[in-house]
Amino acid sequence: MFDYNTGREDLKLREFGRNVQKLANHLLTIEDKEKRSRYAAGLMELMKQVVPTIKDTPEDNQRLWDDLHIMTDFKLEAEGPYESPEPHLQTKRPGKVAYNHHKIGFRHYGHNLELMVEEAIKMEDPEQRESAIVHIGKLMKSYHATWNKELVDDEVIVKNIGIMSDGALAIGIEKVKEEGLFEPLYKEKAKPTNTNRFKKNNGHKSQNRRRRN
Repeated sequence: MFDYNTGREDLKLREFGRNVQKLANHLLTIEDKEKRSRYAAGLMELMKQVVPTIKDTPEDNQRLWDDLHIMTDFKLEAEGPYESPEPHLQTKRPGKVAYNHHKIGFRHYGHNLELMVEEAIKMEDPEQRESAIVHIGKLMKSYHATWNKELVDDEVIVKNIGIMSDGALAIGIEKVKEEGLFEPLYKEKAKPTNTNRFKKNNGHKSQNRRRRN
């Protein structure tokens, strides 16, 4: 069952949507500071993807860092590129999300993603439109990868894009799967394994056996 926006607390910064707010809240539950800082950096990158008008400039990065603290009620303790902002210096106010008539089945993706779909529909250049579809698919899968234990299938993402665009946006599922076009933008990197050390130890054991023989 989808987690709809009605009847819940207001967003701290509505321009980023409820999924980003949930990720910000999740940061506060991470006990390890190094891991928490790594997740915070990843979330800042995702925030840039959610709001395309944000540029990769020192000013905008500073603003993102401040926004992340606003969304966590200034409780976030993480190593970052800037100092933590002072609460009394921040003038942003949370705003209510206006009720709208978007397709109720896809509110969990957030209004910003719906706007991206609308912009992609307007694109006339086939390559630009496909790039937009891929970007939208990545965002969708990022949300699923964060909140679901199992990754959603690419076919579901393609189908959802088609429904949200009333059939105006389409991409071949074979191409998506073969080229891994919908890989999530935000996911935890796998920890390095001790495979090499295991192989090295086994190698020493094999040499010792040969010497004994």
